[in-house]
Parts: sequence; structure tokens; C-alpha cells
Amino acid sequence: MLRQPASEGIRRHSVSTQVLLVECDDRRGLVHAVTGVLLKYGVNVVGNQEFVDRGSARFFMRTEFDGAPPPAQLEAEVRQALPDGASVRLSDLKPKRIVVLVSREHHCLSDILVRHAFGELNAQVLAVLGNHTVLEPLVARFNLPFHYVSHESLARPAHEAELLKIIGQLQPDFLVLAKYMRVLTADFVNRFPMRILNIHHSFLPAFTGGRPYQQAFDRGVKVIGASAHFVTEKLDEGPIIVQQVIPVDHTHTAHALSQAGRDVEQMVLARALRLVLEDRVFLCGNRTVIFD
Repeated sequence: MLRQPASEGIRRHSVSTQVLLVECDDRRGLVHAVTGVLLKYGVNVVGNQEFVDRGSARFFMRTEFDGAPPPAQLEAEVRQALPDGASVRLSDLKPKRIVVLVSREHHCLSDILVRHAFGELNAQVLAVLGNHTVLEPLVARFNLPFHYVSHESLARPAHEAELLKIIGQLQPDFLVLAKYMRVLTADFVNRFPMRILNIHHSFLPAFTGGRPYQQAFDRGVKVIGASAHFVTEKLDEGPIIVQQVIPVDHTHTAHALSQAGRDVEQMVLARALRLVLEDRVFLCGNRTVIFD
């Protein structure tokens, strides 16, 4: 069994490192207003990023600082300095609690388990849930719980009810669909708004259904890639977190395309997880604002 070292998030940041996350209507002087409050508390700002979405006139700001001011008091004073309705949240960057859902494909799960084992995710993997048993031996090697929840002979709501019994006990911050090949109902998704991450090939909507890489080979595509996004009721149309493509050519067989696609999916999901788990993602309608 692999031993779990300390979280990367714990090692990377000092115990006093915190992140202030702000979203509000845009107006002049917002950066000064926020940093002025931080200056009052004597903290040391070590990183600051801001963005204005001109279409919606919304202001976004992520400020990382060293110090330990009273959280509720700081949030209240920052909110008071901003326009009405501002969203203000203080994060201590502690590891997020995640549950991973899988089916048969191992590549994304394997990457998550290795990164978790070596402290490269700001997360605590609570358990892996699968609707097949093929990946259970892999999970066991990392000394993590695996829960087999079969979908056979069950209607979709009944199967999801079995999943929710386990998930409810674990109380995760996020669910990660690591090539989980079941379509989730709107009722399930709405229980975890913007807290479910999914990864899939980027051919959609061009090549739907089974054997997408064979379809891509037959069409003669010249790039393949992957998309990581939040899950909404509209399935694969949720806000995109990360996308990446790589070039391919006529020498690639359908099998080679599939292998390259799996490699890209691993990289894209890993980056999306890092961004979300380190509080670097804001929502702006159906788009995301990423502070990398």
C-alpha cells in the first residue's frame, strides 16, 4: 500500500496564507478599496489578480496574502467597501474533500490517485465510487475506499439514490467524474451546483455516441483534445474550465488517436482540478474567469 504524504496544498502554502475572493459590480477604485482594508489589518499581500468582464460589468479579484485577521470581521469590512450585493469569501486553501466517480477507463483515475499519493493535489480523496468493479484493485493499491454501486436492473433515479447514500455520508466539497460513463439526472446535478467536474474528448458535438476516435479517424481530423467543465443540467454544456488540443496527422491510427486522447484528458483534468481546488475559478454566466 502507498502511504499518503502531506497535502501539496499544506506544503506549498504557509499556515497563515489565505485567499480573498471578491465579485461585484464594477466601479472605479475597487482594487484600492479591497487592498485598503487588508492594509488596515497589517497583512502582507503576496499575489493579486483582477479582471473586469465588460459585457456584464462585473469585477473579479483574487488576492493571496499572509496573515490571520478575524475572518468574519475582514469579510464584513471588505463587503462594506464594495457595491451592494458583492460576493466576498475568505479561503484558507485547506485541502478540499473530493469523491471520484468512475466506470471502466483507468487513465484519469490513475492520474488522480498518483497525484494525490504524492501530494500534488490540494485535496483529500475520500473515496472512489464505480458502477463497475474493474477499477477496484487499482484503488486498493492506494489504500482508499472503493464503493461498487451497480446500475444493473435499476432506473437512473434509483441508481443515483444509492450513490447519494454514500456521498451523503462522505460530505465532499466536489465530485469528480473521471470518465464516469453514466448520464446524471437534473435532480442529482442540482444537489451539487457547480461542484461536479467532468472530463471528455473535445470532439463534441461533432462525434457523438460510441467509438468517437474511430469516427475522428474516419473523418481525418488534424487535432484532438479534451475539455474539463462544471456539470449542469445541459450535460456537456456547463462552464468550461480547461481545454487543450494537440496536433495529429495521417500517420495516426484510430488506436493512436485514442491513446493521445487519453493523455490529453489526464492533463486537462489535472489542471482543472488544480485551478478549482486552489480557488482560482470564478463563474461569469456560463463562462469562467480563471486566475492561474
